[in-house]
Amino acid sequence: MARINQTFREEAQRAVLCWLATVSADGQPNVTPKELFAIHDDETLVIADVLSTNSVRNIQANPLVCVSFVDVFAQRGFKVEGDARVLAPEAPDFRIFAVPLLAMAGETFPVRHAIVVHVARISRIWAPSYTLVPERTDKERHAEAYQRYGVRPGT
Repeated sequence: MARINQTFREEAQRAVLCWLATVSADGQPNVTPKELFAIHDDETLVIADVLSTNSVRNIQANPLVCVSFVDVFAQRGFKVEGDARVLAPEAPDFRIFAVPLLAMAGETFPVRHAIVVHVARISRIWAPSYTLVPERTDKERHAEAYQRYGVRPGT
């Protein structure tokens, strides 16, 4: 089992979304963005099922998942591989895992399930520019991304 370190925590918090990849019982891949997620402890992530019927069904059939976190401005992130389980609100440990998700969801989003991911492997994700233009600074990467995405910093 891999352990979540401080760098991972900081970068995951800057990611607006995480991307959850699952596989159906018949081998069909499914990748969906997830807006509500949290780090539970050094070996566990938790993701809200708000409208994730396919993800939940897939995890129930095949618990292997991949979760990606990318800071689009820094152009880097992490990929997490592991196994997941789905906790319904009536499950004894739902509240233990769902507390941060419910706080983020507020009254706006119903948290139908908590998807608990036990981390097996963590890998770095780097944009090709880190290899192709290694002399580029983080400040330059951010400026380029802001321009590409039409973002004005500080607004």
